[in-house]
This record gives sequence, C-alpha cells and structure tokens, in this order.
Amino acid sequence: MIVNRITHPDVAHDLALAILTSSNAPALLLDEDLVVIAASTSFYRAFALDPQNVIAQPLLKLGAGEWDVPQLRSLLAATLSGHTGIEAYEMGLKGDVAQRRLVLHAQKLDYGDAQQVRLLLTISDVTEARVSERLKDDLLREKTILLQEIQHRVANSLQIIASVLMQSAKRVQSEETRGHLHDAHNRVMSIATVQQQLAASRIGEVELRSYFDQLCQSLGASMIHDHNRLSLVVSVDGSSVKADISVSLGLIVTELVINALKHAFPEERSGRILVDYWSHGEDWKLSVRDDGVGTPEKLAVAKPGLGTSIVEALANQLDATVETEGGHPGTIVSVAHTKALKADGADRASPRKAA
Repeated sequence: MIVNRITHPDVAHDLALAILTSSNAPALLLDEDLVVIAASTSFYRAFALDPQNVIAQPLLKLGAGEWDVPQLRSLLAATLSGHTGIEAYEMGLKGDVAQRRLVLHAQKLDYGDAQQVRLLLTISDVTEARVSERLKDDLLREKTILLQEIQHRVANSLQIIASVLMQSAKRVQSEETRGHLHDAHNRVMSIATVQQQLAASRIGEVELRSYFDQLCQSLGASMIHDHNRLSLVVSVDGSSVKADISVSLGLIVTELVINALKHAFPEERSGRILVDYWSHGEDWKLSVRDDGVGTPEKLAVAKPGLGTSIVEALANQLDATVETEGGHPGTIVSVAHTKALKADGADRASPRKAA
C-alpha cells in the first residue's frame, strides 16, 4: 500500500493509524528500528498475541522469536532505506502446532520528515490455500497414475482380444466366418492404435497428420501382405482436433480403408489408397480414395453393411455428410463438415495438402 507524501507529520501519523485500524488484514506500523508502533486488531487475533506483548516490541522478537527470519530482516532493511518495497514475500512462520505460510507486503510511509521513518507491513495467511494446492497436485498425480494404469490395461486387453480373434480365424473352416473374424481383428487393432495415440497425447488436441500416419501404418501392417502391390498413403494438412473428435475420425478412416482393401483390389490387383484430410475454418473434409475396380452396381444397391453403418453413425455425430462417387478409376468416399459453406453459400477451394 502506498501513502502519498503529506507535509504535516501529525496528520500523516493519524492517517496511517486510521488506515491500520480499518485494515481487515493483519497489519503492523513499524519505526526505523522495526519496533511496533501500532497493530490492527486482526493481527492480534490471527497470531493470538496480547497487545501489551506487541506494542513497543521489536517485530523480530514477537512471540517466541519466530519472526526473526534473516531474509525478512534484509528485505525490511532495504524497504526502510527506500531502495525497494516488499510486494509479495512468502515465508514460513513456525508456530506451536504447525508452520503457517504467510505473504507479506511492506511499504515505507513518507511523512516529509526524515527523522520520523515509518513502515507499514501487511500480512496474508495463505496456509489453507497452499494446503489446497498441494492436495490438488497430489490428486492430479494420483489421477495421472491411475489413468496410465487403465490405459496400460486397456492396451493389453485389446492385444489379447486381437490375438484370440486371429487364432480363431485360423481354426475355423468357413471362409465367410474367417473373413468376419479378420474384420473384427482389424477393427480391434485400429482401436488399439487410436487408444495408443490418445494415451501418448499430453495436450487437449490431437495433431491429425501423425495420428493418421500411425493408424494407417497399423492397418497396412495387418492387412496388406504385399506392399509392392498395394500402398496406403496419407495426405493431411496441419490440422489438430479435440481428442473425442479424433477418435471418431480415426474410426471412420479405419472403416473406409478396410472397405477399400477388401473390395477395391480383387484377384491380386495392384493399386493405391489415399487418405486425405484438410480443414479451413469450421469446414473440413476427410476422404478415402482408391484406384481400384470401383463399386459394382449390385453392391451399390445392396443393403449397407456394418462398415457403412458405422461410418454414417460417426458422421452424424460429427454433424457431417457422407458422399460416395466414382474416382475414374476407383471410388472416393468423402465425409465433410460444411457448416460454414452452407451459411455463406459460397464455394471454397481445398487448401494445399501436406505431403
């Protein structure tokens, strides 16, 4: 607290005492020898001291001498000399029961009389706040440890499930059943990749380029047996999205890539699948393009399968639309969120894609 220079010493002294008396915070008025001239009632109450043991006593000898802290002594001396002021000095004050945490503010009062030096010292008890902060930090650390343990167990469980599915696929005789088990295995592995990516993310948003790269590497490793024949390419700009949105996008990519690998390249046909994503403001578009055989008419009019239903459900969650078109050759399936475009009624070109 800064008190402007007042020319009459008596008026200034009375003003300082009035300020001190009206203070809701513990406060002391000290002379040049750090002897207490006056104290607020809240000071006596906060530190359980009797006025007769405070007034005319050196600050550093109050109580059992717990105020005699070398750093505090140096700061008060510098404040008295006018070289500095104490803005927020935090210190521990040892008591009969437990140490208290205090934040001190000190300001030299200018009375216009060099012979009469006064120092106003105000004190805030932040013990409970610091205890709460430590408790919060402890809870956050505990939560982090528990979350890591859960993530570890989830990862192990997904690996076990994937292994069981693969072993089951090897034992069954039915090609159809084996195909369903392989599909289930691939979906579990993609979810494991999603979980691994989100567990590794320390921030609130997920960078999509590396996320899609890892996801497609996992899909390619499990489903592409000849990488010279089939390739899976990712082209994503520098977009980042919230974790929950990244999960939906990752699952959409998984379903569309699995569908392309299953249907676009029959009879050892070679080709390429491109996973593309870009965003511009609120608009974004995710597409999976292949240069395969395209969609036969009998499949186009057939009842949508599980993968299609999953993609449409996830797109609805994202307030996006799904569109399938011919790639000449191949097929392009796009999932787009065009809220801004609909509002503006204007076309907007796709920004340059990252390699």
